[in-house]
Order: sequence, then C-alpha cells, then structure tokens
Amino acid sequence: MAEFLLEVGTEELPADFVDSAIKQWQSRLPKSLAEQFLIPDAIEVYGTPRRLTILIKGLPKQQSDREEEVKGPPAQAAFKDGKPTKAAEGFARKQGVELDSLAVRDTDKGQFVFVVKKISGRPVTDILTELIPQWIFGLEGRRFMCWGDGDLKFPRPIRWLVSLLDEAVLPIEIVNGSETIKSDRVSYGHRILSPEPIAISHPDHYITALESAYVMVDSTERHRLISEQVKSTAQKLAGYVPLYPDLWDEITNLVEWPTAIVGKFDSEFLILPPEVVTTVMVTHQRYFPVFKDETATELTPYFITISNGDPNKSEIIAAGNERVIRARLADGQYFYKTDLASPLESYLPQLEKVTFQDKLGSVREKVRRIETIAAAITEQLGVSEIECNDCLRAALLCKADLVTQMVYEFPELQGVMGQKYAAESGESTAVATAIVEHYLPKGANDNLPKSLTGRVVGLADRIDTLVSIFGLGMLPTGSSDPFALRRAANGVINITWDADLGIELQGLLSIACTNFVEIYPDKISPIPLLEDFFLQRIRTLLQEELNIDYDLVNAVLGENDVEYQERALKDLLDVRDRALFLQAIRNNGKLNEIYETVNRSARLSLQGNLDLQELEPTAVVHPELFQKASEQAFYDAIVKLVPQTKAAKAERNYQKLVDALADITPTVSTFFDGEDSVLVMDENLDIRRNRLNLLGLLRNHARVLADFGGIVKG
Repeated sequence: MAEFLLEVGTEELPADFVDSAIKQWQSRLPKSLAEQFLIPDAIEVYGTPRRLTILIKGLPKQQSDREEEVKGPPAQAAFKDGKPTKAAEGFARKQGVELDSLAVRDTDKGQFVFVVKKISGRPVTDILTELIPQWIFGLEGRRFMCWGDGDLKFPRPIRWLVSLLDEAVLPIEIVNGSETIKSDRVSYGHRILSPEPIAISHPDHYITALESAYVMVDSTERHRLISEQVKSTAQKLAGYVPLYPDLWDEITNLVEWPTAIVGKFDSEFLILPPEVVTTVMVTHQRYFPVFKDETATELTPYFITISNGDPNKSEIIAAGNERVIRARLADGQYFYKTDLASPLESYLPQLEKVTFQDKLGSVREKVRRIETIAAAITEQLGVSEIECNDCLRAALLCKADLVTQMVYEFPELQGVMGQKYAAESGESTAVATAIVEHYLPKGANDNLPKSLTGRVVGLADRIDTLVSIFGLGMLPTGSSDPFALRRAANGVINITWDADLGIELQGLLSIACTNFVEIYPDKISPIPLLEDFFLQRIRTLLQEELNIDYDLVNAVLGENDVEYQERALKDLLDVRDRALFLQAIRNNGKLNEIYETVNRSARLSLQGNLDLQELEPTAVVHPELFQKASEQAFYDAIVKLVPQTKAAKAERNYQKLVDALADITPTVSTFFDGEDSVLVMDENLDIRRNRLNLLGLLRNHARVLADFGGIVKG
C-alpha cells in the first residue's frame, strides 16, 4: 500500500472557492478511484488561500487482476450450423480472445454469446497520471480566469505542483501555452513568514512540514484556532463576539497562519446605530465587532481582526486597520446626520427616479401598487382602523430609505435604516417596525416578521413583485430565478402559515392582477400562471419544510382537481392543517382504520355520476329501492354523518370527521362483504344508481378532508 500527495499551488484563491473545492474533491475522489477499482484506506482534502491538497492513505500500488464478462451478438447470428460466423470472429477479435473462449448463455432476450476476459491490474502510477488533470480541471466555480498566453482556466494561476507517491515524484505536467508546470516535491510556506521552498520527503511529512513553514493546511483546524483566538481576545477586552457564520468561514479561507489583532475606534462613533457599525466591520472590512455582553445590543469601541501577516508587526497592522475603519465610520456618521435632517416621508419623491424594472416603472409606482394590495389584505383580515392606518402608512414608507445616503452607500442596511429614520421622524413603532420586517425572511435561516404591519406589507410587496414580473412573462426556469420569485412565493406562504393569517390568496392575486392590467393594458393577466406557481410552492413546502408524505400532499391538493386547488389557494391555513392532520393520523394508525373502506367506496363511486359537492342523502338516495337491510343501515349511517361532517367543515375540526368515518366503517364493510352484502352494479339501473350514490356520498364526506384516492396504503 502507498501514500499519495497532490498539492496544487496557486496565487491567492477566492475564499468561497477554497471551501467549494474541498467539498467537490471530498465528494468526487472516492467515486473516481472506485471506478478504477482502487479503494484506499482514507482520503483527506485540505485547502488554504494558496494551495489545494489531496492526501490519500493506504492506496493500492496496482489494481487487482479481475475478470470481466462481455456480452456479444445473439447466438443465432454468431453460429450457423454449429460453426462460428463472421460476427463471432469479429467479436472474438475485438475482445482479444480465441474463438473457443466464446460461450452461449440464456438471457431474458434469448441466447447470446459471452466471453469472460481476464484483465491484468494496471499500476496506480499510470492511473493517477490520467486522473490528476481531471481532478484539478474538473473543479467548478464562479470566477475562473486564463493566465499567461495559454487557454487553461482556473480561479487563479497555478504556480507549482507537488505530486508524491511515497518517496517518489509522480511526473505530472500542466501545459498552458508557452508555460509548462512540472510536478516536483517542492512546496512553499507562508508568503511572508516562510517564503522559502520546502522539500517534501514523503506524504506523511506534508502537514508537519507545512506547519513548520507557518502554513496550517487543515481548514477545520484553522477555523477552531480562529474561534479560540477571537473568543479569548474578546474575554480580555471584557466583551463578547457573536457568531457570524459566513464571516468565520470566509476568514478561515483567507489566512494560512491566523493571528488575532485588536483594533480600536473613536467612542464618538458609538452614537451611530449598531447595525451601521457592524455592517461596516463585518460586511465591508471582515472585522469582528466586540459587544459589551451576550445580548449583542451595545458595542464597545473595539474590534478584532484575523491577520495573515507577521505577528510581530501586529501593532502596525492594527494601526492600519484603525485608519480604514475610522474613515468608513466617519462616512457613516456624515450620512446618518445628513439623512436625519429630513423626515423619512420627504424622500418619497426621489423614488420616482429609481427604476424598479425597465418595463415596470419606478419604485414609487411599485409603492403605490403595494399600498393597494396592503389595503386588500387589511380588509380580508378585518383589522381595526388604527391597525389599518399603520399598515397603509408603512406601505407608503417601506421603500423610502432606498434613496437615503446611508443606504446608497450600504445597501445591506435597507429597511434597517428605514426603521431608524421612521422612528426619528415621529412615525409609530408599528410603522417603523414594518419597514425593517417587511424584507423578512431574506434567507433560509432568517426570522419571519412578527408584527401585523410587517406581515401585511411583506405580503403586499412580494405579491406585487410576483404579479408584475409574471405579468411581463419573465417566469423562473430551472435554476434561473433572477428576481427570486420562488423565494417570494415561499415567503407569502410561510408568513401566512407562521402567523395563522386568514387571507384568501386567490382573491389577493385577482385584485393585484386586475390592478396590473389596468395600469398596463397591453399585458395579459398572469393569474393562471401565478396560481399554478403557488400550488407548486405549497406542494414543495408541505413536503420539504413540514415533512408531509408525498401521497398525503397529493391527497390535500388533488391530482388536477380544480376543487382542491381552488380550496388551497383560497385558504392556505386549511391546506396546511389538513396535511398535518393526515400525517398525524397516519402516524397514530387512525388512517389505516378508515382507508380501505373510504378508498373502496371512492373507487366504485366513479361508476356513477354523483356531484362531488353533494352531502345530503335525502336528495339523491331513494330508500324504497333498497333490497337489503345493509342498504338501509348504510343510508341511516350517512344521515347521521351529515351533521358531523358539516360541523367538522365549519369548525375545521377534522378529528370529528375521521371519528365519524371510523364509526361508519363496520356498516360499510357489511354492505360490501357481510352476509347481507349487495351487488353494487345491479342489472336494474335505478338500483345500481341508488347504491352508487350511497358510495358517492361517503366519498364526498371523506373529500371534505382529502382525496383518499391519492393516498398510498401504508
């Protein structure tokens, strides 16, 4: 068994590519080697800003010899009168075997010729020489470049290669125009602390050799060390640094030898909103802000940076960082004071000059549409006059901060500054809160809005975006969704579910689409496309976020069932509650108790033509046509079921309905299979229709909960 090392040395790589490359190799390398019949003991992948590394331990030096069965032509074509034909000769020649090695075997498709070939294992050196260029240039990423006069593409120029199989250099060449990079055993340490070449004698020595040259190749270890340094440094400052996952990950892949350095800024900048200071530090400078305690509400005038330079020059590095942050915070202070000189409402006219989308006019026009939709939402919810006024005021001001100097310079603060400026302008807390909350959730891990005003404006904003962009025919396709329409639709559904908002989505879409067509009369209402789109998102969220089984989702949404689709769009809470309830009764076994009876009735009822909305037996069933006592019992049970179903439907208490269906199950079983059973498809058409209507009524009562035909028996 052998040890193998590959190090691809580069100019400084983008931090996100380092992380991506590690994950890609971790996923692909085991499969790539397995395809070559090579199963090593372990594969380790490392990355720093200047290198990507593969360490393979316990690698076989050669493939094992193996046998491979190859299927050839049909026996009928390969042999005639017991003698091989040209087809057999050609097959044998192609496989490099004698004719007497051919064997005839039976298959599902008849007799075919087979040959068993003995294949000698190839040396691992030959295999690796072929695989390594594929591994390197098979990596995918966002920003690739050419360098020199060649055509090769990689995120940054490749400068050296280390390729060792045990103590020996495995020859690899990368040709890029006039430049040829040949593998060697020579690596390089930290660019500043140890720039001299390092000879790697054996793959086992690689990590310690690089560490002695101030390079920590293991990103997990770097992440741990950075975390320890930041936390201990913050403790010395009697402060606290919150977890910023993206920042920790990025910095981990920006340094090879991390050193925590403390910087300080003038206390006068603490009068700025903390969000301004932290945005400057975290997003723009990649510094860690230090708060007074774990509430992370009050800042100290300190920050922590992770340096990749000489620890002995920490004071000089800190001074440089302080000069940069001072300038950035001074800009922020100026923008803040300038913006506060005018009330937030005064910025509205400037929104006329900001384009929302080329064909959809300005952001001010979008705000007017948001106001219309917000008014419709408040009417549906039946909120108080004060709440309604707050919602409409928040809708009016929700985008005003986009034209402030602070948000122009720091776009990440949209909404956040709107909240601050609204409060300073004398707006109510509800209005100010809505301005920041209506953007939530921005990402998968974000909180949802918690205030009524934030929810109403957030829904209105997203519905307008969906209607407007769909109205232009710019639908998302595959992975392309430049306007984040899937996220917008998910936001509408999740906000509604989270707050149990009794909105009628279909009605809101209709109002928004009607308004859109009135403004843009040359456009066609996108409501059919939007309804289909929302149904897809409801289906996805039920399965992926609420963990509802796929067949139960089919049962509450129906398979091309207009009734269920309209019901879902009119009442998002109901479709969620029915799905959750079905999952619960599947898990506790109650669904199995009623499934067979309801499903059998539903299948047979398809032979009839009873309206799906009919629940009253007296209107469609005629007792005088009964021939068996089981029919009368079935009828009586349905009569008793009617008030239970109506109550369950009105109260959305589906447990009552399921309990009633469970009670009727023995009666229906007797109707089908008891001593007094009937033949549903009687020759007498009136009797047949009567019995089918009984079954149809049971189906219709069950349909109040779900389409049992879409449920797979557990």
